[in-house]
Amino acid sequence: MKKSTSIACSLLFCSALPVFAQSNLSVSLTLPEIKTGQYHRPYTAVWIENNKGQHVKTLALWTEPEGQKWLKDIRRWWRKIGRSDKQLVDGISSATRPAGTYSLNWDLTDEKNNPVKKGDYKVFFEVVREHGGRNLLKHSFKLNGTSFEEKLAETQETGPIKIKLN
Repeated sequence: MKKSTSIACSLLFCSALPVFAQSNLSVSLTLPEIKTGQYHRPYTAVWIENNKGQHVKTLALWTEPEGQKWLKDIRRWWRKIGRSDKQLVDGISSATRPAGTYSLNWDLTDEKNNPVKKGDYKVFFEVVREHGGRNLLKHSFKLNGTSFEEKLAETQETGPIKIKLN
């Protein structure tokens, strides 16, 4: 009896695992067209933190190639992650983006590609523009097997941001 219960529990767990493993968090981030005399594309960071405020994964880091010294202007991301992990900065940074809508996906893994546990998380968006504005947005969510879709309000430096867990 114990053996059959153990096998049944194992099969149940294994059958549920791919559903969570195949889930992802998708983000649609819009950078608006800003009409100003001295426009610079924004430095942008998008990352995930757990309920303890610990970095889980950086989804995007958009900077100028010669702009490494300006990374500290993405204040929250820099203080939490960037200044202590130069290898991560080198591995994930890419060029700033012009106005438009961009898709990002999180496969529910950490920086070492280990699956994350169910629980409470936050996704952060930090958008900073030289001679422009600075916006830090965050959205709390639960990883518990339940899908959701949210839309964050537009700001001075961001257009609509859509977040979807499926």
